[in-house]
Amino acid sequence: MAPLIIGMMSGTSCDGIDVAIVEFPPSSRPSLRHWCQLALPSEIRSALPEIMQGRQDDVDRVAALDRKLGFCYASAVRHALQEAHLHAHDALAIGCHGQTIRHRPEAEPSFSCQIGCAATLAEMTGITVVSDFRRRDIAAGGQGAPLVPFAHRILFGWRDECVAIVNIGGIANITWMNGDHLPLGFDCGPGNMVMDGLMRLISNHRLHYDVDGLLAGTGKVCEPLLAKLQQLPYFSRTPPKSTGRELFGDDILRYILDWPGISDADRMRTALEWTAWAIANSTRFLPSMPRRWFVCGGGVNNPLLMQRLEELLHPAIVQSTATAGIPPMAVEAVSFAILAKEALLGRPNVLPSVTGAIRATVGGQITPGDNWPELLSQLSAWIR
Repeated sequence: MAPLIIGMMSGTSCDGIDVAIVEFPPSSRPSLRHWCQLALPSEIRSALPEIMQGRQDDVDRVAALDRKLGFCYASAVRHALQEAHLHAHDALAIGCHGQTIRHRPEAEPSFSCQIGCAATLAEMTGITVVSDFRRRDIAAGGQGAPLVPFAHRILFGWRDECVAIVNIGGIANITWMNGDHLPLGFDCGPGNMVMDGLMRLISNHRLHYDVDGLLAGTGKVCEPLLAKLQQLPYFSRTPPKSTGRELFGDDILRYILDWPGISDADRMRTALEWTAWAIANSTRFLPSMPRRWFVCGGGVNNPLLMQRLEELLHPAIVQSTATAGIPPMAVEAVSFAILAKEALLGRPNVLPSVTGAIRATVGGQITPGDNWPELLSQLSAWIR
């Protein structure tokens, strides 16, 4: 059996934990062995936005949530291994992104903070954990984001054409690749975050997202509101750039909800249009127009959003990453398995052409598990 590394991701949308078990054959690209998604417990799901928005910064609460997420991650790993008919000793390592609670690349000093206790995860699974991927790049002057373009180059960069990979999670980000050119990447703006936030507030927290874009599909775009949203300075900033809930969180939701004279369906339709526009607007910063766009993340499940992307990006082809053999909801988790492998080998796994860092760095802190001796043996074989 080829070496296995588990990748884990829980994103800014706070909707669940993605777990990917990835095979690393010696002479070919990584391949997905198994993938699953588990919902976050309601207690954690409700607590995270409070902390992300700075409404609840109590150190005791943050530290407790860090540990609770570690327990959740360990449970998710065990669940994924059981589904795949594997055991903990079959996996070499876990690449765990953690849960971002702050991302402030423009602060002085800049910082990014993820929680989800790696020590708890290693202790409960016995598997070595690579975590905290962003801070080394920030220390080198980078944005610490986006990180996945490095993995996108491995997964999709073999194609002999100009392509873009767009991940529509809470935030939408893009990776541009064209043959031997250095990949570029940056955060486009809102992904599902604003639409999901609106849906929760409109439904009094009964619904967490607009299923299939049905509510948005009954509304009309409010052009004056859309024009105001498009004027946010972030959209005219030249990359490298990254963003998060700090910019596209509560304040934006309140602004949209307070806009007079429109229905909730119109608000949803306008938010969807804004998301699609933000992705299409990113082409102004690309060296050339991609011929093919691969879309991943939760946004791929919104038919109306995908339709608008097809219309705005025409004549380029817009399709799910599933057409390239990778389930769209698994791409980020697979990416962190790839980043973990490179970190364990001591090889740079962040692209300065994306983050703006002064040099390429090795992102990720290592928490040895019970399998550390076996892992060292495998690393020696990889290096040879």
